[in-house]
Amino acid sequence: MEFKYDVIVIGAGHAGCEAAAAAANLGSKTCLITMDMNKIGQMSCNPAVGGIAKGQIVREIDALGGYMGLVTDRTAIQFRILNRSKGPAMWSPRAQCDRGKFIWAWREILENIPNLHIWQDTAEEVIVENGEVRGVKTVWGVTFQARCVIVTAGTFLNGLMHVGRTMLPGGRMAEPASYKLTESIAKEGISYGRMKTGTPVRIDGRSVHYEEMEIQEGEADFHKFSFMDTGTRHLRQLPCWTCFTNEEAHRILREGLPESPLFNGQIQSIGPRYCPSIETKIVTFPDKTQHQLFLEPEGENTQELYLNGFSSSLPMEIQIAALKQIPAFRDMVIYRPGYAIEYDYFDPTQLKHTLETKKIKNLFLAGQVNGTTGYEEAGGQGIIAGINAHQNCHGGTPFTLARDEAYIGVLIDDLVTKGVDEPYRMFTSRAEYRILLRMDDADMRLTEKSYRLGLAQSDRYELLQKKRASIERIIGFARNYSMKPALINPALESLGTTPLRQGCKLIELINRPQVTVENIAEHVPAFRKELEQVTERREEIIEAAEILMKYEGYIGRERMIAEKLNRLESIKIKGKFDYASLQSLSTEARQKLERIDPETIAQASRIPGVSPSDINVLLVLCGR
Repeated sequence: MEFKYDVIVIGAGHAGCEAAAAAANLGSKTCLITMDMNKIGQMSCNPAVGGIAKGQIVREIDALGGYMGLVTDRTAIQFRILNRSKGPAMWSPRAQCDRGKFIWAWREILENIPNLHIWQDTAEEVIVENGEVRGVKTVWGVTFQARCVIVTAGTFLNGLMHVGRTMLPGGRMAEPASYKLTESIAKEGISYGRMKTGTPVRIDGRSVHYEEMEIQEGEADFHKFSFMDTGTRHLRQLPCWTCFTNEEAHRILREGLPESPLFNGQIQSIGPRYCPSIETKIVTFPDKTQHQLFLEPEGENTQELYLNGFSSSLPMEIQIAALKQIPAFRDMVIYRPGYAIEYDYFDPTQLKHTLETKKIKNLFLAGQVNGTTGYEEAGGQGIIAGINAHQNCHGGTPFTLARDEAYIGVLIDDLVTKGVDEPYRMFTSRAEYRILLRMDDADMRLTEKSYRLGLAQSDRYELLQKKRASIERIIGFARNYSMKPALINPALESLGTTPLRQGCKLIELINRPQVTVENIAEHVPAFRKELEQVTERREEIIEAAEILMKYEGYIGRERMIAEKLNRLESIKIKGKFDYASLQSLSTEARQKLERIDPETIAQASRIPGVSPSDINVLLVLCGR
């Protein structure tokens, strides 16, 4: 049989779901190929979305018109804002989700998008003719003709699972691996390597001594992931719990190291530095007598619990024996042990910023196949790949995000410019403009871009316009309203801040650490009346306005630096130089520039091994 589509997406994980939805919503006839329709949007590891910097990515996906934020809000069983003790650039939303309901929420959305079909099968070959994608073949003998193909196969490409010395092929526990697909892409000249990730034991909640643990409740304020009105929490909210490993558990783990695939030579590939296995922790930090663990619910109505912090590929009897030394788990019963998985990934420096491969026209790669780790990083890549696959099909211009526009922009630029030598995870520290990339303003940064593109719909754009007008009105009032010392000083003293000696504008008081928009409004009737005019999304709008007022100087300074550096983004150099012949460049710079072939001077400056003096040489050659 043979079918014909504009866009084929291989894999229905977090990248594939966003890619397929974006391409179809923009008008491309799209087919999403998945091995199992009951595992669409499966949370392979932790049943949680968000976290430090990752939560900002989810809000950006939502601002662009994607679905991860909507699905998370619908299926959340606990919500928290992380890093509240720090400034708003570091605030990051995180939610525990009901794993099963998350899948079905995604499936309901995808099955009802016009232009989008789902096909249950396994892709085994990307068809390429004369350097251009023509379609996909599957193990069931079906051929799909396509103008663009997006590969989002996650950990399934030649996946191999490890528990102790036992090795089983598979992309996830009880799910088959995908074979031949890597080879069909590699034969066209695209290089690949192997990476490793892992997941922890799953515990039967009925066997846990919760009294030995510290409870960790969620939050119930107005914060959520989507900028759309998703209402109050839909599901019953549940706590998490924390405890610690101990020296006796460490002793058992150390004795088991000769049986660990990570240390006996069985696993050769590189694992994630920032989500290490428990055996890696005790080797890397031998002086630590304990490591914190987080016990997290898998769903609203299940006894299954996820033990965050105890990823392992040790033999299951060693995992169980070590955990039983922890008081809370002394009578522990498990559903299954932790395991490691090795899988193929493609060197992301072979991609353009659109996530199209440089060597094969109209082939896009997104998600873990690009060397990343995390649902959020995958979803961010997926929506960009879906948008650009549609643009390629219909003659549109490339859609990319700069480093000062989105964490998604930082992520993709890091991948295509620097490449990866370990699974890539996003952190706020990776973004040089993080005060511009806050969680509260993702819609202000991205929704208008997406609306002009045709992905964000009018209801989303109208909400943005109302929010922007309300924020501007609040800030305008505070900037122009004069405060008299005699009238406000008693209130300032009650708030623990210095009284005024002379009059000032209201915005100057709001800039004080002890003062907030809400607590000063209680003492300024005119301001309180102004705030009462904000009736929809009141808390969200007041928080956004307060951040803009309190951090105005920092935001302005960072924007000025970004605009200055963006001038280098306008100097295009792709295809201009034969780098191998430029002897005035360092040897390393010649090699790196030739391999990556950067689009602009700015991208060249971010390549590891390209020094400022090398950049000056290129600027001179450009006549600058």
